[in-house]
Amino acid sequence: MSDRNRPGRRCRSATRCHALFTILAVCACSAPAQTKPAPFRVLAIAERGGLHRPFVDAAKAWLDREGKSDFSVDYIENTDTIDEALLARYSLFLQLNYPPYAWTPVAERAFRASIEQGSIGWIGFHHATLLGEFDGYPMWQWFSDFMGGIRFKDYIATFVSGTVHVESASHPVMKGLGSTFTIENEEWYTYDRSPRPNVRVLASVDENSYTPSTTKKMGDHPVVWTNEHVKARNVYIFMGHHAELFQNPAFVTIFHNSILWAAGRN
Repeated sequence: MSDRNRPGRRCRSATRCHALFTILAVCACSAPAQTKPAPFRVLAIAERGGLHRPFVDAAKAWLDREGKSDFSVDYIENTDTIDEALLARYSLFLQLNYPPYAWTPVAERAFRASIEQGSIGWIGFHHATLLGEFDGYPMWQWFSDFMGGIRFKDYIATFVSGTVHVESASHPVMKGLGSTFTIENEEWYTYDRSPRPNVRVLASVDENSYTPSTTKKMGDHPVVWTNEHVKARNVYIFMGHHAELFQNPAFVTIFHNSILWAAGRN
């Protein structure tokens, strides 16, 4: 009888195989399971009423559907409760058409500290760049600098449609977009200067594409940008006047991407 066929050898081989199987089974059972990230919290400040109320209401409905198990949103209508302790409870601050004036001094200091230290992400829409002297309030200079050193100048009250060009296709906020998209019937703001020298422009509108045409233009006209000079992930999205934007796939994609990026989830 050869050594290969000896009973002892067969027994030892079977024992080794059993031991190997046991080790593999234990490793498989002890391998860490891939778990879904815990939901994060979002604080949104939204105007109580006025012309932008339909947009705010549509945004709330969309956020409820979009968040599901990924994030939850708490809403406030003024800055009275904003302080460092409140902001520390959230991963993301949404400025849903709330202007950069009439904030309490405590809220201003807390927001500035959170943005400069990077303890919270930020997304601002439309009215967030209404920078100047309004309703008896002075311009918040720090916020103007945060937005690229701009001051609100004018807007297209007659509303026009325009073609927006994606400039930073590699940025996570622009993921899934084509090279251009159209925004219908918007009251495009103009500023005293382009923020481009002080921010990273993600998209800009082609003023020559305005339909119907208008003389209210500013030349270089960014409409989506981020300020990389602060620690916080931040995105300003000019569009935000009317509820119909939530029927625009490009706008919804930008909003979705911005939430995940600014909250540090991608």
